[in-house]
Amino acid sequence: MSQIKKTDEQWKSELSDESYYVTRQAGTERPFTGKYWDFNAKGSYTCICCKTPLFESEAKFDAGCGWPSFFVPKDKHKVIEKSDHSHGMTRIEVRCKECDAHLGHVFNDGPKPTGLRYCINSASLDFINSE
Repeated sequence: MSQIKKTDEQWKSELSDESYYVTRQAGTERPFTGKYWDFNAKGSYTCICCKTPLFESEAKFDAGCGWPSFFVPKDKHKVIEKSDHSHGMTRIEVRCKECDAHLGHVFNDGPKPTGLRYCINSASLDFINSE
């Protein structure tokens, strides 16, 4: 259960329209348009809604799908994975455990060592540079 609870009006006032659509309405940004899909700086990716650290640049890889992709979360206890049967398909949705933000989906076609591909919307992320 998420720890951070805000009204829709509070989220709308704190987020861009696209980030609100993605994180609070389980939307998806268009591929190859997000600010982090082709981004290679060293650092941490945090939830845009609550600043929880979610992914590290060392786990990021180019999946060719048009969204930032990671083979493992920074802390598996900071994300929630749940079945998503929307759009006529079955997928595993990824959400932030702290604020219940929709982040993206996880697939079983990633690289070693996990074989996972966390396909995450740029609009759900912030970045903290460590360089």
